[in-house]
Amino acid sequence: MPDLQQLRTRHAPAVLDFELANRGYFAASIPDRGDDFFDRFTDRYNALLAEQAVGDCAFYVLVAEDGTILGRFNLVDIKDRAAVLGYRVAQHVAGHGVATGAVRDLCRLAVERHGLHTLRAATSRENAASQRVLSKAGFVPLGPADPADLGGKPGTWYQRDLGVPTVDREPVDRPNA
Repeated sequence: MPDLQQLRTRHAPAVLDFELANRGYFAASIPDRGDDFFDRFTDRYNALLAEQAVGDCAFYVLVAEDGTILGRFNLVDIKDRAAVLGYRVAQHVAGHGVATGAVRDLCRLAVERHGLHTLRAATSRENAASQRVLSKAGFVPLGPADPADLGGKPGTWYQRDLGVPTVDREPVDRPNA
């Protein structure tokens, strides 16, 4: 079973493999990180760990049993008990509930480990998969996102109040009262 782990130094080689293996897949729906990201990966990775150490951000990886990275899940701009959620999952697990499950887990960790009350996330109008993930994880549309926040694409901000439990979207049999 995959395990959501806070980003550590030991994850660096697997994170780089994940990013390289999925670069084309990611670039189809979000802006490409560019060659500079890969050329300076170690410096950038260490900078992320430093940001995390001071509490400005919290970075997580979804680790498969074999140690490969299945996804990255980030809480950035942490302030006033709120943060912005960002995530990406490997192409071979997309559409299998992996992102939804990890986002739900991260919502729990956001409260328990980071004391957060609210998460926000933006997605482009074209990214129906991300919209479904956010909806299934209890996020609701908040309003338009600036295209500058989404690589020049129009989109929507979503928000989740972490004090409100996630509503299961599946029908539930309820006995008559």
